Amino acid sequence: MATAPVIQTPPAVVPPAPPVHRAKGILSYWRLYAAISPFYLLFLAFGLIPVGFSLYLSFHRWDGLGSMEFAGLSQYRYLVSDSQFWSSIGNTLIIWALATFPMIFLSMVTAVMLNSAVRFKNVYRFAFFLPNVTSIVAVAIIFGSVFSTNFGLVNALLQAVGLDQVAWLNTPWGIKVAIATLMTWQWTGYNAIIFLAGLQTIPGELYEAARMDGAGPVQTFFRVTLPLLRPTLLFVLIISTVTGLQTFSEPQVLLQTTDNNSSFAGGPGHSGQTMVLYFFQQTFDNNDFGYGAAVAWGIFLVVIIFSIVNWRLVQRRGED
Repeated sequence: MATAPVIQTPPAVVPPAPPVHRAKGILSYWRLYAAISPFYLLFLAFGLIPVGFSLYLSFHRWDGLGSMEFAGLSQYRYLVSDSQFWSSIGNTLIIWALATFPMIFLSMVTAVMLNSAVRFKNVYRFAFFLPNVTSIVAVAIIFGSVFSTNFGLVNALLQAVGLDQVAWLNTPWGIKVAIATLMTWQWTGYNAIIFLAGLQTIPGELYEAARMDGAGPVQTFFRVTLPLLRPTLLFVLIISTVTGLQTFSEPQVLLQTTDNNSSFAGGPGHSGQTMVLYFFQQTFDNNDFGYGAAVAWGIFLVVIIFSIVNWRLVQRRGED
C-alpha cells in the first residue's frame, strides 16, 4: 500500500533584528566615562598638549616673550653638531654606568639577604627603602658635605689610611663618582624591594631540587635564581636607564655652589652637566626655548635608544 508523501512546511521567516545604534550604546555608559574623564582631561592638559607644543616649538626660535620665528630643521642641525650637547650625553652615560651596575648588584644581594632573613623582615625593608623617599635636596646637601674637599668624611677616611685628599667636587671624575654614589645610595633599597618581590615568586621546590642535586649556593643562584629573575632584572634595568638618563636634581643641588655662572653648569668644566641640566641651561639661562625643546626631543631619542639596547641585550642573554 503506497504511503502519501510527507509535505514539509517551509521554515518560519525570522524577521531581521533591528539595527543597534552604537552611539546609543556608548551614551548609555556616560556615567562611567564621566567618572574616568578627570584623568584623561588632566593628561590632555598637562601631558599631551605640552608634548605636542614642545615638538611645535622645536621648529621655532622663541625667547619666551616675543613672537616666534620659524626655523625649520635648523635647531636639530645645530643640535647634531653641538659639542656641549654631546659632552652632556657622555657625562650622563658615565654617571649612569657608574651608578646603575653597582646599584643592581647591591640591590640583588640585599634582596637575597632580605629573602633569607627570619626575623625583623619588615624593619629591614623599611630601612632599605627609606633613602628613596627622603628628599633628594636634603640628601644632595648631605652628600655635598660628605665629599667636601677640606672637611668631608670621605677625605677624612682617606687621610686616616695615609692617602691624599681628593677634590671630589672640583675634578671631572671626582664629580661623576660623587653623583653616582649618591644615586646608588638612593636607589639600591628601592630596587632591592622589587628584586625581593621577584624572589618570592620563585617556587621553593626548585631550590629543594637543586640542593638534592648537590648544587651549592653559588650554582643555585646562577642556575635557578638568576634565570627566573630575568623579567624582574629587565624591568629594573629599563627603569634605571630611564631615570638615570634623566638625572637632574642630584648634580644640580650637589654642584650648584661650585660654579658661579649657572646653577645648571654641572660644576667646573661642565664635568657633571647631564643632558637634562644642559636642557635647563639652554632654556632658562639662555632663554632659548626653541633650542631647549629640540634638546628635550634629543634626550627623548637617546633614552629610547638605550632602553631598546638594554632590552635586547637582556632578551638575547635569556635566549642563550
